[in-house]
Amino acid sequence: MNDPRSSLIVALDVPDRAAAIQAVDRLAGHVGFFKVGLEIFTREGPPLVEQIRKRGENVFLDLKLHDIPNTVRGAVRSACRLGVQMLTVHASGGPAMLEGACEEAQSSSSPPLLLAVTALTSLSPEDVRTLGIGGSIEDWVEKLALMAYGSGIRGIVASTKELPMLHRKFQGEMKLVIPGIRPAGSAQQDQARTATPGEAIRSGADFIVVGRPILQAHDPASAADAIVADIRQALSKPA
Repeated sequence: MNDPRSSLIVALDVPDRAAAIQAVDRLAGHVGFFKVGLEIFTREGPPLVEQIRKRGENVFLDLKLHDIPNTVRGAVRSACRLGVQMLTVHASGGPAMLEGACEEAQSSSSPPLLLAVTALTSLSPEDVRTLGIGGSIEDWVEKLALMAYGSGIRGIVASTKELPMLHRKFQGEMKLVIPGIRPAGSAQQDQARTATPGEAIRSGADFIVVGRPILQAHDPASAADAIVADIRQALSKPA
């Protein structure tokens, strides 16, 4: 069995570089990846990623790139130079954008795993109807995931609610990264579609993303260890 720590991604949802590095130092050795998202990246930029990488830690750069193909290619090129291990792009950017991102990533000596974002976990069925998208969230996610796969993408970010469908559809050919994870007993906060770590892993998740339940814990390392224990148990008794 793989080290269950490698499946745990901690979202660095913190206000500045000092808080981010403090979290990284507290959690080093307890988790597999640190996710750098839009808020902290907009404030601190590439130097934060470089500082985390210099500590030998893996970085998931979650920028959800969505622009014309040439612009996204340039952003992917820059991310590759930072040495990140994972990078998100929006599946709704379309095939040309996704194909360009894949080509650019593969031209790097150490290509990151590109992850296509499907439906944000904050979206409810009512939100999807307001956006004018026909059918269910699951139908929409399936269409976006199939398009991304056809464009060369081999990783998906989706809600745990769509996870069983994606697991059946791709049979291990897509790495499945699941945000909206809340340990049993924790608050749902702004995530509309959530699951516990064990539920997500048993349903086929390769990686889970956890932020505030770890970062806001009295002892973040112990909170991470408890989630890893849940992952370990789930991996030992698959659904």
